[in-house]
Amino acid sequence: MDTGKRALKKVQPILGGFNKEDYVTERLWATAPDGVQVPISLVYRKGMAKLDGSDPLLLHGYGSYEMPYDPGFNRDQLSLVDRGWTVAIAHIRGGGDMGRMWYEDGKYLKKKNTFLDFVACAEHLIKEKYTSPAHMAIEGRSAGGLLMGAVTNMRPDLFNAVVMGVPFVDCLTTMLDETIPLTTIEWEEWGNPQKPDYYKYMKSYSPLDNVKAQDYPNILVTAGLHDPRVGYWEPAKLVAKLRELKTDNHLLLFKCEMGAGHFSVTGRFERLKEKAFEYGFLLKTAGMLNTKARPGTAAVSKAV
Repeated sequence: MDTGKRALKKVQPILGGFNKEDYVTERLWATAPDGVQVPISLVYRKGMAKLDGSDPLLLHGYGSYEMPYDPGFNRDQLSLVDRGWTVAIAHIRGGGDMGRMWYEDGKYLKKKNTFLDFVACAEHLIKEKYTSPAHMAIEGRSAGGLLMGAVTNMRPDLFNAVVMGVPFVDCLTTMLDETIPLTTIEWEEWGNPQKPDYYKYMKSYSPLDNVKAQDYPNILVTAGLHDPRVGYWEPAKLVAKLRELKTDNHLLLFKCEMGAGHFSVTGRFERLKEKAFEYGFLLKTAGMLNTKARPGTAAVSKAV
């Protein structure tokens, strides 16, 4: 405290020869349609990312409730990064990443800024050759699942695979039903669709209401039978409508956890199994099921 110097007190142990020097982190800026600069955080492994447009990339997004999507260490994602993936976060409006106005510009009758920002981030990553539409996957949960549904309807050509976790995809119907405990307090986030302006606007982006006859990417949709925030019937209805209307032969999987709520299954090992399932889906759709993760250079050094 007297000197103001930082001191390292504890380091989380990571198996597999992890060496932080193996990885590169970057901050990029994408330009939204209205000219706003949207930040992107990403990480990839040195010597594995080619940066020529052929790398698989997973882009995360949320963009609601003024929640910032702070970049941080995630050991689970080493499973992808050590197989040559780039992992990125789109810090889109609707979240709190850039302050209060960043949130205000992504809610109510400005909610589409959230989706347009995400698309702009995806296009920027493609333009700068971090990936390509054939190699890009996207992921979001809950309100982030609404984001996934909206951008997939808008630009299905941009993505190879989509993971929608407990997605809030029937937002218009839910926000019209005042008997659901969370509906009226959620009007503070989405608006009240009993008002004509909000009804029309929400219907224009509600994922379930905008599914149409077109080619879609490979899609994994998850739900929890006991979810009190997003009823399992919302993602189930979306999958049923996609099966009816989509014009492609890509994977469309619906996985409902019979003992889970909104925040996934309980227990550390059960959560790891769930994450492994999602990563298995991503690797399968990327044609990488037989690709093994490269050990960290610390393991190689010890072996030598």
